[in-house]
Amino acid sequence: MNHIERNAIVLVIVLFGCTSNSVRNEKDKSSLLPSNSPELFLPTLINSTWNVRDITITSDNTEIFYTIVAPKNKFSVIMTTKEQNHKWSTPEIASFSGQYSDLEPALSPDGNKLFFASNRPDSIGGNPKDYDIWMVERKNDGWSEPINLGDSINTEGNEFFPSVALSGNLYYTANYEDSKGREDIYMSEYKNEKYGKPQSLSDAVNTSLYEFNAFVSADESTLVFTSYGRKDDAGGGDLYISKKNNGNWSEAINLGNKINSAYLDYSPFLSEDGKILYFTSERTEIESSYINRLSTNQLNDLMNSPLNGKGNIYWVKLN
Repeated sequence: MNHIERNAIVLVIVLFGCTSNSVRNEKDKSSLLPSNSPELFLPTLINSTWNVRDITITSDNTEIFYTIVAPKNKFSVIMTTKEQNHKWSTPEIASFSGQYSDLEPALSPDGNKLFFASNRPDSIGGNPKDYDIWMVERKNDGWSEPINLGDSINTEGNEFFPSVALSGNLYYTANYEDSKGREDIYMSEYKNEKYGKPQSLSDAVNTSLYEFNAFVSADESTLVFTSYGRKDDAGGGDLYISKKNNGNWSEAINLGNKINSAYLDYSPFLSEDGKILYFTSERTEIESSYINRLSTNQLNDLMNSPLNGKGNIYWVKLN
């Protein structure tokens, strides 16, 4: 058994140990709207003391995919849970994940394809490599074997965070020679069942800084992404929004301090109607100092809380 297999087994054991009792008691929120302030999404089912990030949800709100990342980013898996009889199933590693580092799942608008980033080799038995974008297709008995999107998209560098429009156009994050900044958001047009040459989005979106993890709405009218280092950044990387007007992206606007925090806020996902924003945040309740000395029990409570500084998935109602 190699170290990746051992990590995967440990990950499943710990996750199930933390959630198996709480899943049955998780209040069904799939039919409710969140408040106007970010709150943890399905806190006892998905969010835990683990580093949880990235989310994609089917249009009928009955199937969720998300990522769990091991310490020091050594390994990551894509998890899935389904709603049945108004209860969410115990999360499981998706059928196509668990052997290599997989992350950032993204469903196509019709739910029949799922795209994700992975360091898996191009051939069976090969060694892990850089991160490419892969895709699985829904079959009657589950998901197909992962398919590499090919050299129209994937290069010797890393490609991350796919997002797919109804047209099939693919948006993703990369750092290429023609990038405007440290990382850019690219779009590859899908035409005649082929991906065209990726184009860096305009400077209304991309700057000389970091732009990454972009979600595009099905009709390609709305783009939500993270940027780091802008003058209006709250400190750790904020979520921004851009709208398409007459075929051009508008100047991106910070979503503001009601949504963004002083910590990293990233990996956005919009509900089909655009009324709910889901995103990952590393915000924490742990302070840098305390007026009164902490007790050991207080320290244990802080460190074993979802708000311990690792990633969690939030949702918020949008105006």
